[in-house]
Amino acid sequence: MMGLGSAIGAGLFLGTGVGIAKAGPAVLISYLIAGFVVVCVMRMLGEMGAALPASGSFSHYARIGIGEWAGFVMGWLYWFMLIMVLGAEITGASAIVNDWLPSVPQWVVALVFVTFFAVVNLAKVSNFGEFEFWFAALKVTAIIGFLAVGLLLVFGLLPDTDPVGFTHLLGEGGFMPNGFAGIAAGLLVVAFAFGGIEIITIAAAESEDPERSIATAVRSVMWRISVFYIGAIAIMVFVLPWNSPELQEGPFVAVLDKANLPYVAGLMELVVVIALLSAFNANVYGTSRMAFSLARRNDGPAALAILSKSGVPTNAVLLSVFFGFVSVMLNWLLPDALLGILLNAVGAALLVIWVFVVVSHLRLRPVLEREGKLTVRMWLFPYLSYLTLALLAAFGVLMLFDDDARDQLIATGVLFLAILMLSVLNSRRRARKGRDGVRDVGAGL
Repeated sequence: MMGLGSAIGAGLFLGTGVGIAKAGPAVLISYLIAGFVVVCVMRMLGEMGAALPASGSFSHYARIGIGEWAGFVMGWLYWFMLIMVLGAEITGASAIVNDWLPSVPQWVVALVFVTFFAVVNLAKVSNFGEFEFWFAALKVTAIIGFLAVGLLLVFGLLPDTDPVGFTHLLGEGGFMPNGFAGIAAGLLVVAFAFGGIEIITIAAAESEDPERSIATAVRSVMWRISVFYIGAIAIMVFVLPWNSPELQEGPFVAVLDKANLPYVAGLMELVVVIALLSAFNANVYGTSRMAFSLARRNDGPAALAILSKSGVPTNAVLLSVFFGFVSVMLNWLLPDALLGILLNAVGAALLVIWVFVVVSHLRLRPVLEREGKLTVRMWLFPYLSYLTLALLAAFGVLMLFDDDARDQLIATGVLFLAILMLSVLNSRRRARKGRDGVRDVGAGL
């Protein structure tokens, strides 16, 4: 449920319409390719997570599989990415509520949300988990309801509706109105919609039985992606023309409006707000645990490793919440432009993180197998792992030929180099501290 809580957020509810606009009905192919890559990445991450549960998850595996610099870079890159996503989610949710309550400024709505989730995340972990479980359960129930209503629309089983057949799927320029270039452009959008599902390996490290928790969650990823993502997109392109403006503005609500059922569309809008807040809640958790893990490995300020009596890394949570309040201030200064700015800032960071996961897995798998620690196994190792790496490289090449994506790739490259330089400085600091410690011991003797 944690994985769903983070992944079913802005990417699915707000970004789906953009992918459909770029690829048309062929966005289904984009989702199938991206979904295949995500399933493989999660299987590899699950294999490492079940064998070596750790709060830092993939940052820890990069550190022991590739090198200390890789753990530092991957951890802080992921932290930065989720901080940007935090702002996008709180902005999206507060903008919708502001439409309901136009007399209340958007920044006030955002402030109330951030304050509430600060309290939730500063409480003990079990309270946070309880909140996230019910949030995720509500989203799952809503999407299942959406799929049910959508199927009734497709077959014309609702009052005053006719079967849609393949009219929209094959009309308006055909299944691939923008050709293979459209599928490629859609792929760049939808690949990032899956971001967040990797948080399950971070959360499972704090569960009572992390090996079993991670194994169970990872094994269910395939059907979750098939049902919740690909199923929902299929309904959208069957029910509405791919170039419909309503799909870009709010695809879930647009489909439900066609059902002519009272209050259903409005209820779905409420679910979208809850979904965004749930993802915000999960990502505050993810950023704080990553910062805590990095601090414990001397890759971050020592203050971030301090735990409260209930086992919560209080300072790490407060740091994440601080940036939540920064997004509130930006909501006040840039209420209309902020969402686009934050989504662009995330850029290709997720792509880099997935590459690190695959490389870490390729390096660690033989070691874990020799030690007999494998309870979850990647399929067709190493061939499927190398295929996943090749597809991720192909995503990077596609980004070079898309103007917006190329700018994101360059920005992520600059950020990567900046964090890499910080890792070098951190290594020198640790080495110097180690030498000073040896001299102090020598002086004492």
